[in-house]
Amino acid sequence: MKASPGRVGQALLVAALTLLGFFPLVNWLPGGRQASWYSAIALDLVYGSMIAVGGGVVLAILARSIPVLWRERRLTPLLEWYDRSPLRATVIIALSGFVIYAAVAFLVQDGRALHLDEIVQAYQGRIFASGALTLEAFPYPEFFSHMLLVDSGGRVYSHFPPGGPAMLALGSLIGAEWVVVPLAGALAVLAFGWGMQRFDERPGVRLGATLLFALAPFMVFMSASRMNHVTALLWIVTAVAALAVTVTSDRSRPGLAFLSGVAFGTAATIRPADALAFALPAALWYLGRTVRCPRRWTDMAAAGIGISLPMAVLMWVNANTTGHPLVFGYSVLWGETTGLGFHTSPWGVAHTPVRGLEQISLYFLMLQRYLFETPFPALVPTILALALSRKFKPLDRYLVVSSGLLVGIYFAYFHNGVYLGPRFMFPLLPLLVIWTARLPALVKERFGTGLPYRTTIYTYAIGAVVAVTVTGPLRARAHAANMTTPRWDADAAAAAAGVSHALVLVRESWGAQLLSRMWALGVTRQQAELLYAASDRCRLEHAIREVEQAGESGSDAFAALLPVVEDSARLVPAQFSEDPTARVLPGAVYSTLCRTRVAEEQTGFTVLLDRKSVV
Repeated sequence: MKASPGRVGQALLVAALTLLGFFPLVNWLPGGRQASWYSAIALDLVYGSMIAVGGGVVLAILARSIPVLWRERRLTPLLEWYDRSPLRATVIIALSGFVIYAAVAFLVQDGRALHLDEIVQAYQGRIFASGALTLEAFPYPEFFSHMLLVDSGGRVYSHFPPGGPAMLALGSLIGAEWVVVPLAGALAVLAFGWGMQRFDERPGVRLGATLLFALAPFMVFMSASRMNHVTALLWIVTAVAALAVTVTSDRSRPGLAFLSGVAFGTAATIRPADALAFALPAALWYLGRTVRCPRRWTDMAAAGIGISLPMAVLMWVNANTTGHPLVFGYSVLWGETTGLGFHTSPWGVAHTPVRGLEQISLYFLMLQRYLFETPFPALVPTILALALSRKFKPLDRYLVVSSGLLVGIYFAYFHNGVYLGPRFMFPLLPLLVIWTARLPALVKERFGTGLPYRTTIYTYAIGAVVAVTVTGPLRARAHAANMTTPRWDADAAAAAAGVSHALVLVRESWGAQLLSRMWALGVTRQQAELLYAASDRCRLEHAIREVEQAGESGSDAFAALLPVVEDSARLVPAQFSEDPTARVLPGAVYSTLCRTRVAEEQTGFTVLLDRKSVV
C-alpha cells in the first residue's frame, strides 16, 4: 500500500526532530561551533528519563491495587467548567502568568535590561517616548556611542526594527519599562487560549496546551526579560488565532481577517523574519481559499489591508531614519551582509550551510532542557505525539509549515542567537506545547486507559514536579548569576558615596576601549568588529596608537589597521582575560604597554549599564 504524501511528510518531520534533538551534529560537523556540554546534559537526561518514566511505570502498576492513586474522571468537573468558560479560565491562567513573569523579572533579571539587545532597545524606546525618532549625533562617539547604535548623517538611533522599542516606549512613558514584556507574555497567553478553541476539540488538550504555553520555563524566563521575542510572539499568536477562527468559519470573517493582517504586520515591525515565517503561509492560505471560493475574497482583501497599515508605519520610520523605506538600521550599521544567505558575516566569518546546520543542531539540543526543564528530553512528547497522530488537520499543517520555515530562515542566518535559551526558536513554542498536550489523549485513543496511558500521565506529573522544585529553580539561579556587571547599580553606589550631579566614570574592558577608539577614528562598526575579532589584542593596541598619532581617520585609518588581521587563523583565546572575546597569537611577547593594559583589566571592569538617565 502506497503511503500518502501526508504520512510521508509526518514521518519526515518525526525523523527531523529526532535527528536534531538527539544527535549532536554540531559536534560532528567540521566547523567552529561545539556543544561541549552535550555529554553531561545527555547523561543527565538519560538518568532523568529513567527516574521519570520508571517512576511513572511503578505508580501506574501500584494504581491497580491502590485506588487513591488513580481515579477515573477525577478531572472531569474541571474540564467541564473549562469547556463552559474557556475565556474565564484563560484569563485566570494569563493573570497567573503575568504575576510569575513579573516576579521573575525582578528576582532573576533584577528588574532591568541586561543583554546588549535589551539595553539598546530600551534606549531607542526612551528616544521614542521623548517624541523623537533619533537623537543628534554625539560629538565624541568613543564616549557616548554603542556597538548597536547607528551613528550616521548626524543622527543616532538603534539598529533594531522600531516595533520592539516602540512597545518598550509605552513602559517608558509611565516609568515602568519592566512591565511591557511580562504584560505581552500574558496577552500572548490570552491569544493562544483563544486560538486553541479552533486547534483542538478536546477540552483537556486545549487546557493543557494553554497551561504549558503560559508556564513553560522558556516562556517564563523570556517573558521576564526585555527582549523583543516575546512582543513579536504576542502578535504572531494573535495573528494565528484570528486566522484560525477565520478559516474555520462557515462564512466570511473580514473583521478577524483584518485583525490577523494587522497582527502579522505589527510582528514584522518587531522581528521581520519571524513574522515572515508565519505570514507567508497564511497569505497563501487566504489566496487558496479565495481561488476555491471567490465569495471569500473579502477575507483576503481585509487581511491585505490590515498588514499594509503597520508595514506603512515601518517604512515611514525607516525612511525617516535610514533614508529608505526598505532599509533597516542594521543594514546601515553592518552592511548588506546582515541578510539571510550563505556569505561572509559583518565581522568576517563565513556563514555556510554546514555552519547553519551546526547552529540549528545547537538550538534543538538546547530545547531539550530549556523548553520545559523536565528531567526527560522536552522534545520526546512532541515526537511521540506526531508519530501516533493519524491525521494532520489544516491548522496543524499550517503551524508545521510555518515553524519549518522559521527553522529554515535561521538556518540561513549567520548570527548565533542564545540568551535565556535558544531564543531564535522561541516562536516554535505554540507548535511544541500543542503536541506535548496531545500526547496523553493520543495514547488513550490508541491504547485505552491501561498501563501506557497511566504511565504517560504519571511521567508528566513527575516531570512537572521536578521542573518546579529542582531544575527550574536551578535554571533561575544560573540566569541570576549570569551577566553580573550590568546588574551593578552605579547610581546607588554614587548616592551611597554622597555623590550627586556628577559624571560617574567606570572602567570598561581593554577590548571595549579598543573598539571605542576605532569608532573615534571614523572606522565603521563593521570594520571595527572585523579588526577586533581577527587580531591579537596587543598588536591592535599598537596599531591604533600609530594611527592616532598619525592623525588618520575614516577609510585611511581602516587601511592602516587592516594588516593586524594577517595572522587571524593562528589566534587562540587569551587566558589572561575574563573577556571571552580576547584573542592572542601563540608565543606573542607583550610590550610593557600591553602588560599594563592586562593588569588594569585584571583589576575588574564593567560594561554599558541600563541607566534611566541615558536619554
